[in-house]
Amino acid sequence: MHLDRLTTVLEAVAIAGRAVTVAEIQQTTELPRPTCYRLLHSLAEHRLLDEPEPGRYLIGERLVRLALLGQTDVDASQAVAPTLREAADRFGEAVFLSRYRNKGVEIIHVETPHDATRSFVHPGLGYRPMHACSCSKAIAAFAEKDFREEILKGPLRGYTPQTKRDPDTLRTEFESIRKAGYAECVEEIEVGVSSVAAPIRIGNIGATFSIGATGPVRRFTPRQRAQIGRELCAYAGKAALALQMHGSDNPMHRSGR
Repeated sequence: MHLDRLTTVLEAVAIAGRAVTVAEIQQTTELPRPTCYRLLHSLAEHRLLDEPEPGRYLIGERLVRLALLGQTDVDASQAVAPTLREAADRFGEAVFLSRYRNKGVEIIHVETPHDATRSFVHPGLGYRPMHACSCSKAIAAFAEKDFREEILKGPLRGYTPQTKRDPDTLRTEFESIRKAGYAECVEEIEVGVSSVAAPIRIGNIGATFSIGATGPVRRFTPRQRAQIGRELCAYAGKAALALQMHGSDNPMHRSGR
C-alpha cells in the first residue's frame, strides 16, 4: 500500500536521528530509488519531512506538532511540572500550563508556591477564550494569520469592562505579543486578577502550549508583569525541551527537533 511505503520512509528518517540522504533512505527501506524520490517529495510537500539542505531530510515540524498534540494532558503535565514548580517558587505566585484544544485553550495543570505565607490566586482548570486570557493570546499571537483572523471574526465575549473586543485593538495586541514574546491579561477575565503567559514553542511551529503566572493586580504591576514575562519566556524554553524529552521514546521525536 502507498500508505505503508510512506510510513516506512518516515520511520527510516526518524530512526536515523539526523538528516539523511536519499541513498541512505533507499538502503534502509530497500525501496526503488524512483519510489524513494517520489515519496520524499510528497512528504516534504506536506511538511511531514523537512529538507534543511538539498537531498537531506529530517522529520518535519508539522509531524512534530502532531506528536505534541497527541500527548495526553497527564503526560504533558508530568513533563512540565518541575519547571512550573520552579517558576511558582521563583515568583511566589501560581503558575500554570495551558494547551490549545477545540478552538480554545484549556489550563490543564497548576503549581502553587511552597511558601504559603502570603495568599496567591489559583487560576483554576478548564477553558479560556482565545481573545481574553494571557494563556490563550500567547498561543494565538504566534499562530498562522488565518487562524488569528478566525478568532477576530467572533464572537468576542466581554467578561469584564476590561475585556478587549475590538478586532483592530486585538490585532495590534497580537503584534505586540510577538515582539515582546509574552502576553498579558489585566482584569480581562476577572476583576482584580492579572496574568502573564509565554508560548511554549518548538522549532518554527506555532505554539500548542503556553506557560503562565497569575496574581492580584496589586502585585502584578506593569513592571512586575514585564519581569515575569521575560522570565516566563526562559521557562517556556525549558518546558519545550521537557516536552520533547518526555516523548523521546516516540520515533517521531528522535530527529532531535
